[in-house]
Formats: sequence, C-alpha cells, structure tokens
Amino acid sequence: MRISLIGRVAREEMRALLRSRVALTAGFILAALIVTATLLSVEQRNAISTARAGYQASSDEAFDAQPNRHPHRMVHYGQYVFRPLSALAFFDPGVDAYTGNTVFLEGHRQNSANFAEARQSSLLLRFGQLTPAFVLQTLAPLLIIFLAFASVARERESGTLRLLLAQGLRPGELIGGKALAHLGVAAAVGLPAAIALIIAVAVGLTPPLASLLLVLAYGLYLAIWAVGSVLASSVTARGRDALTVLMSVWMVTVVLLPRSLPEVAAARIDIPTRIETDVSIARELKSIGDSHNPDDPHFAAFKAQTLAKYGVATADELPVQWRGLVGMEGERLTSVLFDRHASEAFAREQSQNDLVRLFGAISPVISLRQASMTLAGTDVESHQDFLGQVERFRYTFVQALNLMQVQQIPNLNAGEDPRIAAHNWQTLPSFTYVAPDTLALGAGRLALNIGILALWLAVLAGLCVPAARRLGKVSQ
Repeated sequence: MRISLIGRVAREEMRALLRSRVALTAGFILAALIVTATLLSVEQRNAISTARAGYQASSDEAFDAQPNRHPHRMVHYGQYVFRPLSALAFFDPGVDAYTGNTVFLEGHRQNSANFAEARQSSLLLRFGQLTPAFVLQTLAPLLIIFLAFASVARERESGTLRLLLAQGLRPGELIGGKALAHLGVAAAVGLPAAIALIIAVAVGLTPPLASLLLVLAYGLYLAIWAVGSVLASSVTARGRDALTVLMSVWMVTVVLLPRSLPEVAAARIDIPTRIETDVSIARELKSIGDSHNPDDPHFAAFKAQTLAKYGVATADELPVQWRGLVGMEGERLTSVLFDRHASEAFAREQSQNDLVRLFGAISPVISLRQASMTLAGTDVESHQDFLGQVERFRYTFVQALNLMQVQQIPNLNAGEDPRIAAHNWQTLPSFTYVAPDTLALGAGRLALNIGILALWLAVLAGLCVPAARRLGKVSQ
C-alpha cells in the first residue's frame, strides 16, 4: 500500500472539512464546550474541596471544644468526617455525586455515607454533569459521526469513486486516507481536554501518569468512532444509510446500555438496605453477646476472665471501671459484625460492577467510563477504600473514649454523672483520609478496560480490509 497516496487522500479530506462551515462551527462549539466544562468543573471541585475542608475543621473544633463530660456521652456525641475530592475529580466525578460524602461516626453503629449531591440537586444531574468526561464520552462521538458518515459514501454517490479507482487509487488506500483524516479530527476534538490535563500536571494539580493514561484511553475511544464511522460509510450504499446506522449504534452503546445495565445488575445481584443490615446485625449480636444483658453467657465469661486477670472477686474491686471494659468488649463485637457485613456488601457491589464490565465488549463507552473513573479516583472501589478507612478510624476513636472511661472514672463512688476533663477530647487524633494509589488499586481493571478499547480499535481497523475489497468489487 502506497503511503503517499493515503496521505494525499487524507489531505484532500481535511481540505473538504475545512471548507465546510458546518464542520468548523460544530468543531468550534464542541471545543468551547470542553473548555467551558473544564473551567466550570475545576471551579466546582475547588469550591467543594474548600467547603468540605471547612466543614471538617468546624466539626473537629466543635468536638474539641466540648466541656467536661462522661466519655460515653462523647461516644454518642460523635464526629463527622468528610471525603476529600481526588485531584482528577474535576475531569470525571464518577460515582461521587451518588455515593455520599459525609459519614457520622459514633459508637455501636456504622453509618452510611450521606448527602449525595445527586439527591440534593436538580434531576438534571442524573442526565450527566457538564464535565470534560461527559462531553468526550457522549457528545464528541456525535461530532465525529456527522463529519465522517459521508466520507466514502460521498465519493460513491457523486461518481468520483470510479474515477479515483480508474486512476490507480486502491480501495484500501482510499479508506485508509479517509480514516487517517478523521483520526486527525478525533485528535483535534480531544486536544482541548488533553491541554487541560497537561496544564493540570504542569501546575502540580494532577498526577502525570494517571493524566497520561486518561489521554490514552480517551484517544482510543475517539479513534474507535473515527474508524467506525469511515467503515460504516464504506459499506453502505448511501451516506444517509451510514448516518442511520451510526446514530443507532450511538443510541444503543452510549445512551441505552450504560443507563440500563446498572439497573439490570442491581436486579440480578441484590444488596441489602441499611435497615436490613442493621436488623441482621442486631440479631447476630444478641446471639453472640448482649452487653446490656447481665446474664448473657459471653459477657458472663468475659467478666470471669477479667476478674481472674486482676485477681479480684467482684467487679467493684477492679482497679479500672467495669462498665468501660464492657463497652470496649461490646464495641469489639459489633465492629467484627460491621466489618463482615461491609465486606459482603462490597463484594456484592463488585459483582454488580463486574457484570456491567462484561458488556464493555459490546459498548466501548462502558470500558472507557470504568477506566476514566479508576484513573480519576472516583470509582466505586475508591469510595469503598474511603469507607474502610473511616470505619478503622471510627473503631479507634470510640475505643479511645472507652479507654478513657476505663482508666479515668473511678469504679466506686463515681457519682451519678461522672465526668473527665475537657482537654482529653483534644488528645484524640482527627480523621485524615489517605488517598490510595489509583493505579495500584485498579491496575487489573485499568489494564482490562484499556485493552478492550484497543481491541475495539484493532477489530474495526481489521474490518476495513474486507470493506476495501467489497468497495473495489461494487465500483467495478
């Protein structure tokens, strides 16, 4: 195949596109939309991050400023923690708008994340936020389709196809040149977003490797639409037929499947509600140990072990407070149940996501979204990591207060409302979320999703070979 002729076809196609006012106007509008979405998303991310940091500082100050109190009252007074946004959340907010960002920490209970933005905002949020990811995933393919659907069919309909082939141009060179030109269009479409990521890396806002892989993933995705559009144009008799096929594919793969598959996964793999989980935990707790029941076998045995450990005959003779020890043991038991039920719920969520990922083979946007959320640190796995860190902190926080009760409140003659000094609250550490390495956390999923995108592109490019043979036969 002669590379020079492929390049010449590509140049002529680009000239035709540049002479089209519709193409230039649509391209300018999409570029402006990407730039606008980026600026708005960065501003929104910064505003949300500042607000959450302020709320966290206010919650910590309110806790530290509490007066002399019984430690168990502080266990139930609790503390709020807020999830910080990841650096690349401006590019792709992922599931953050739906999972909640605030958790209330207290004893004997593992609370869910609340205040999801999608539940407090307009219903329009459910149709997609105006972010660079949304524009590139949903709107950019439309521009590529409208610019490429007639690329080969136009030559056939105008009668120039036979003339070109009669002059020695091979069908494969024609399709290759057209595809090369529209790959350039796809690159131009993604350029504003790539520049935004480069700037973000340059100013130290985003990690370089994750940003580079985002550019790669979206580049593969846009290339799929460019090559697929040229392929459709080469195998259909008329340009409008190619447009119908491409729009149908876009509707199914970009709009229908991504919105319906999560519902299918939720229907097939059920996850217990918060209330169902609480009821189950309460039932299990009664079977293994009820700290409020003085005749409970577990706590009776625990009391015997404790008395033997300190060498005393009754709880009143203990050098530490018995009720505080009971509280620590009860918290340990409930936390074991919390961890198990949370792990089971996380496993079910993973099963749901795995089911959705299987359809990446028929909808490249699913693979792109999974890769994009993984790289941005806004996927379900990142949210689960946050909840895991929160629960570990909650347990440490509650047990530290229980230990204050054990050590600082007398076992005898404590009075009706024993309290400890307020400075103790300030000795407790504040919650600090340590963001995971997104590449390490989702390396396997990321490799799979990018591999699926690359396979899509390779298959479409391979289908251009038989399409070229068919084009040569039809034109004869």
